[in-house]
Amino acid sequence: MANLTLTGILEKMTGKDKDYRYMATSDLLNELNKEAFKLDADLEPKLSNIIIQQLDDAAGDVSGLAVKCGFFVAFNSDCSNTEVSIGSYMVVFSCKKFFVYLDFSLAPLVKRIHEQQILDMTTKLCDKLLNGKEQHRDIASIALKTIVAEVPTAPIAQSVLVSISPKLIRGITAQGMSTEIKCESLDILCDVLHKYGNLMASDHEVLLHALLPQLNTNQASVRKKAVSCIASLASSLSDDLLAKATVEVVRILKNKATKSDITRTNIQMIGAVSRSVGYRFGPHLGDTVPILINYCNNASENDEELREYSLQALESFLLRCPRDISSFCDQILYLTLEFLSYDPNFTDNMEEDTDDESYAEEEDEESANEYTDDEDISWKVRRAAAKCLAALIVSRPEMLSRLYEEACPKMIDRFKEREENVKVGAFSVLKELVMVLPDCLADHIGSLTPGIEKALCDKSSTSNLKIEALVFTRLVLASHAPSVFHPHIKAISAPVISAVGERYYKVTAEALRVCGELVRVVRPNIEGYDFDFKPYVHPIYSAIMSRLTNQDQDQEVKECAISCMGLVVSTFGDLLVGELPACLPVLVDRMGNEITRLTAVKAFSVIAASSLHLDLSCILEHVISELTAFLRKANRALRQATLGTLNTLIVGYGDKIGSAAYEVIVAELSTLISDSDLHMAALALELCCTLMADRRSGPNVGLTVRNRVLPQALALVRSSLLQGHALLALQNFFGALVYSANTSFDVLLDSLLATAKSSGLSGAIAKQALFSIAQCVAVLCLAVGDKKCSSTVNMLTDILKADGSTNSAKQHLSLLCLGEIGRRKDLSSHDHIENIVIESFQSPFEEIKSAASYALGNIAVGNLPKYLPFILDKIDNQQKKQYLLLHSLKEVIVRQSVDKAEFDDSSVEKITNLLFNHCESEEEGVRNVVAECLGKIALIEPGKLVPALKERISNPAAFTRATVVIAVKYSIVERQEKIDEVLYPEISSFLMLIKDHDRHVRRAAVLALSTAAHNKPNLIKALLPELLPLLYDQTVIKKELIRTVDLGPFKHTVDDGLELRKAAFECVDTLLDSCLDQVNPSSFIVPYLLSGLDESHRVKFEPAFIASQSQNFSSLPDHYDVKMPCHLILSKLADKCPSAVLAVLDSLVDPLQKTINFRPKQDAVKQEVDRNEDMIRSALRSIASLNRISGGDCSHKFKNLMNEITKSQALWEKYSSIRNE
Repeated sequence: MANLTLTGILEKMTGKDKDYRYMATSDLLNELNKEAFKLDADLEPKLSNIIIQQLDDAAGDVSGLAVKCGFFVAFNSDCSNTEVSIGSYMVVFSCKKFFVYLDFSLAPLVKRIHEQQILDMTTKLCDKLLNGKEQHRDIASIALKTIVAEVPTAPIAQSVLVSISPKLIRGITAQGMSTEIKCESLDILCDVLHKYGNLMASDHEVLLHALLPQLNTNQASVRKKAVSCIASLASSLSDDLLAKATVEVVRILKNKATKSDITRTNIQMIGAVSRSVGYRFGPHLGDTVPILINYCNNASENDEELREYSLQALESFLLRCPRDISSFCDQILYLTLEFLSYDPNFTDNMEEDTDDESYAEEEDEESANEYTDDEDISWKVRRAAAKCLAALIVSRPEMLSRLYEEACPKMIDRFKEREENVKVGAFSVLKELVMVLPDCLADHIGSLTPGIEKALCDKSSTSNLKIEALVFTRLVLASHAPSVFHPHIKAISAPVISAVGERYYKVTAEALRVCGELVRVVRPNIEGYDFDFKPYVHPIYSAIMSRLTNQDQDQEVKECAISCMGLVVSTFGDLLVGELPACLPVLVDRMGNEITRLTAVKAFSVIAASSLHLDLSCILEHVISELTAFLRKANRALRQATLGTLNTLIVGYGDKIGSAAYEVIVAELSTLISDSDLHMAALALELCCTLMADRRSGPNVGLTVRNRVLPQALALVRSSLLQGHALLALQNFFGALVYSANTSFDVLLDSLLATAKSSGLSGAIAKQALFSIAQCVAVLCLAVGDKKCSSTVNMLTDILKADGSTNSAKQHLSLLCLGEIGRRKDLSSHDHIENIVIESFQSPFEEIKSAASYALGNIAVGNLPKYLPFILDKIDNQQKKQYLLLHSLKEVIVRQSVDKAEFDDSSVEKITNLLFNHCESEEEGVRNVVAECLGKIALIEPGKLVPALKERISNPAAFTRATVVIAVKYSIVERQEKIDEVLYPEISSFLMLIKDHDRHVRRAAVLALSTAAHNKPNLIKALLPELLPLLYDQTVIKKELIRTVDLGPFKHTVDDGLELRKAAFECVDTLLDSCLDQVNPSSFIVPYLLSGLDESHRVKFEPAFIASQSQNFSSLPDHYDVKMPCHLILSKLADKCPSAVLAVLDSLVDPLQKTINFRPKQDAVKQEVDRNEDMIRSALRSIASLNRISGGDCSHKFKNLMNEITKSQALWEKYSSIRNE
């Protein structure tokens, strides 16, 4: 805008005509909001002064627009009603004080004028605040807050703070200042400290001296704002000043002459400060906690607020200072249990509800001045106690058993509570308890039911209470055995069904979810059950149907009603035969709605899977048509649900679905089979198998599968990503395809074998793909019978005989195919097949030798009596082939353990003697194979092997001790095994080798502990109090394990304890997943995790590589192998134990900062550069987890770290991508 135009506007703004002033001010507002607006330096002072003058304009609409131009619309009038134009609206305000905050243009104005003009504006506004007219005080206050919030740069902010801080302190401390001025000054100072407290370090002591006396003034409003102000200041105070403030407050609290209202304020201050500074308040708990407990116990009878504030402060300590509060937890538990029932105005012999008319008459005659329930605030104490108890449950997992025993009855008793807020707290606490201790309330269902019923049926209950009660009910129903509810179903179901009809959608949705659990509880077994569920079927159905048919309701309610109806139909359908023709079309209709179709598809899957096998003929054709169309949708979740539902429908109702529909489905499936989404591919292949297995499918279905699906399946089998569920589905697909009409086994086999050939487009095939092809070939051969299978085996052996000296994929695949077929079928009819395979041990190529070892072991599985002695004999007599033969033996043992087969006694003895003889082998690879074999035999014969392994833990040879411990590791598998009972009393003997003097043995014990924690945590939970300190000790760098390698011109330091430390940290990571309740995070983070994060040893490479890249080895000080698991641990602790991490957040910042800022040298090799990038991303992932912790802004070091990341474009891009993962 031209200067002339702006000058004209400013002249009109100072004119006498208020209409001109109004229009000119409106024009200025429009100009300020334009992005292209530029302000000349000469006009800045004039514009600022005129806007400040306009704030005093006698015309309310003009002053209102002035505020919009400069700051906010904010007006304070003690005169008649005032009109202020806001945009296109005319708002009429009453003569009382009012504020309308419209932050239209302050930000652009402050950013467009120079620092001096901002300082002039703040000076004038401060003068208006402290010395101006009362009616302008509020508008000046809001303007100052806005300037503080919108200052564009830190240097300008510093100047603004220097300008306004003394004035605000004077407004707080000067004699004669009114309460209103003090409150406004404290309000502004609170905002200043919250945003710029760390820039005011030099003024902290002065501010503290100014604020602390305000806690003891007689004005309650001043004290309240002083508490907020000190809490904002505390987050940036040094530890010394924080201690000084705490000592002063403790001194006041210890003074018995202190007034009760002053005492309450100072206790509030302690709670507010602890919430602000978090773990930093920990060192002061020894002084404050006893005082708070004393006040709770000894406060006067009517001083409920004092008890409430004390309990709130204790709750804050529990959540933010978990390490330092530990010694007080027992006292706090007893205190909360006592005050859960604190109700001095209600005695046990009184009843809340009475129908005694005489009592009512007496009550009417009582004095009107007598104490009433409306004046009773003791419920606040009970609510605070409940929240404190919830904090104990969340932060003290080691106390859960005591909390269950002692707190459950007390919390259930609170259901009789008169005050709703306390009831909500009781439900919340019990909900936390149920989530951490499922099935813990089985003995209390009878006591819980009246409380749930009252919460849902009482007309005075709010929606908040009903939602809490319903959520709790759902969790209890889901986590307990159905039988415990059956005596109380009538009492539970009636209020829940009633809640389905509530008007508030959140209550309705939660009630529908509870109904879903209720259906499972009333009829847990379709086949038959002692409980009579029939009286509840139609009431539940009617309630849900009324919601299902109602279109005018929230989406959440619609989805819940659809899901619940699916459960009702699948569970009670045999009793709802007359209702199904009305109900099922409604569900079909919901499939046509884009918002509810996914939920409806899942509901039909539940219905189709029901063992009741309901009559769906009225909607089946329409449903199949809709589902087939959904396979083309882009929504992945919808496609997955559709595939599952179609599979279930075809299995249960294939006789009612036409062959033409099958062909359409198959055509759609072909597009879903690829390695880009293996889960989707597995579901599509399973559906193909179901279609082909259906005897009612015609020849056209098989033809469509071969033409459309088979090419996709052959492409998929070449993928190196193929594994697990998708691989199994692909095997089943080939097994089913060979049986379909007009399908040739030879053509299929040739197609499969051809996929192993290299092609110009796809290149050489991956090793993993060869295993996949071999498994599919084996399944295909077994599906067609002995004759074809035998001819295939002959063909494969011929390939080995003719092509034994080359490293071809053909020979490799032939060995793998023989192994896979031999595992599934006895190949002893093929003479000397074992010798043909073992000849491949002579191959110069490792891949061929490994495949031959694999094949020999798997062929032996098919006929143990013939081939096992052959393998054992070769192990004893052929030392050069021993490693490969041991791998063959491992394949035999592993397959036997998986298939739960048994060896004869003589074989077991031979195998174990042979394996124990090789425990001391110098080759680590041999020892590992021996250990795995011993572990898998132990699964088969635990009674013999476990004592034999235990006997050798005292063997003088360290390699033997390490091998038997690793064997135990391999014997601990996820599934239940008979070894568990044998191993449970003995496992401590093996794990205690973590104290062994040899590092190999200690590492073996750590690995065994990690496996046990992952697969069978119950085996080791009782041992963890003794094992954890020993485990933590393995994370420490041991000087005796560090050695120097002399490489001639330079020396290189190698840490032989690196692998042990890495294994120890990984074990802790596993324990956090499975045994968190046994781990004390606070004792581990410092010093052990902190040491790992600050790991400063160099990466260990092979000597040859060291020699060739010697100049680069000083460039990567952060050790990848240790720091990576430490970052994972930190991320988990931040998510699962945030309070423990908060307690030491400052100390964690430095090592993370070093990691993200480290840069390799310019001549570093690619491996170092890539590893450093991975390390930085790993550290940023930990930082992202830390940033999610509530209260993390208490640490200025962490805030500065986040600012540093924000300012670095490279770091910010990486951080943003990680945060969006």
